[in-house]
Amino acid sequence: MRSLQDALYNWLSIKVVALDRPDDLSAAETAALFESVLKEDHGINQLSYKMEEGLYWITCLQNGKEYRTRFPAELIDVMKDQMRREPDRYRNYCL
Repeated sequence: MRSLQDALYNWLSIKVVALDRPDDLSAAETAALFESVLKEDHGINQLSYKMEEGLYWITCLQNGKEYRTRFPAELIDVMKDQMRREPDRYRNYCL
């Protein structure tokens, strides 16, 4: 991934899907893949996030220094919301 912002966006977007769909092995594996990209390509450790007043706040260490950024919830929740609206289009074939 090119930028840290892109990598964090991709990780968080699939992470919220994986948490919303705990039986979706593909979502969990993709979230783990993006987390490994963050660690290996961007030096990220202690990765966490929280939702606060319509924003997802990400906090982590990048090469030992604290890094914090945010994304609007509507941007991150797009895929999760679409999967909830149209569950037949997003069947879990891992079950």
